[in-house]
Amino acid sequence: MSEKKKTYLVLVDKIIECYLKGNLKPGERLPSERELAGQFNVSRTTIREALRTMELNGLIDIRQGGGSYVKVSDVHSKKEEIITAVKAENPLVYEMLELRRALEVESSFLAAKRATSADLEKLRIALNHMALSKQDPELGLKADLDFHIGIAEATHNSIFIELIHTLKGHMEDTIKATQNHRFKDPSRYEDTMEEHKEIYLAIASGNGDRAKELMEGHITKIREELVASMVFRIGK
Repeated sequence: MSEKKKTYLVLVDKIIECYLKGNLKPGERLPSERELAGQFNVSRTTIREALRTMELNGLIDIRQGGGSYVKVSDVHSKKEEIITAVKAENPLVYEMLELRRALEVESSFLAAKRATSADLEKLRIALNHMALSKQDPELGLKADLDFHIGIAEATHNSIFIELIHTLKGHMEDTIKATQNHRFKDPSRYEDTMEEHKEIYLAIASGNGDRAKELMEGHITKIREELVASMVFRIGK
């Protein structure tokens, strides 16, 4: 683990201890980046990394140009789980998105050319479960993961299939992180569902180029949204 990573992970822990364990209630605002940097004697870049990490894990809400606000009321029972999740997600979430784009774009193309009726049925079941998961994050996570693994399996390329199953744990972490961001806005659920439906239809219709284009767009969009969520305007 790099020194920089150690610094912001330690900082996440300190911010939780100082502000999220009863000192501030949900909806109340954290001190500004400048104030936190002075308090903990670190750079504002490190503060931003810590705050972005906390936002991805659902602890705070960062409002562009408006500061950071507490979202979680009971951190006592969740602290170890949160810190573990932070370590798992960063920076691997971005590295996994890069790898997924390389792997899944080609998988989508091949799946469109090779998918059997049984493969398509698996993808339909995953989509149906996604549609039913609006109020069930665990079901949604599993359905999303099943959909993407199902595409790799539909390539009938043994190396792709072995690789996707080897990466299953990391893929689950990235899906969880992106859902934490996307589903803060209820309208984004429908957008995500539509993106998956379009990929399925392209594969089912045998349109490899379209499936490839849609998958690349889907993963690129996720990465862009995560990066955009981490842009914190200072100007205070």
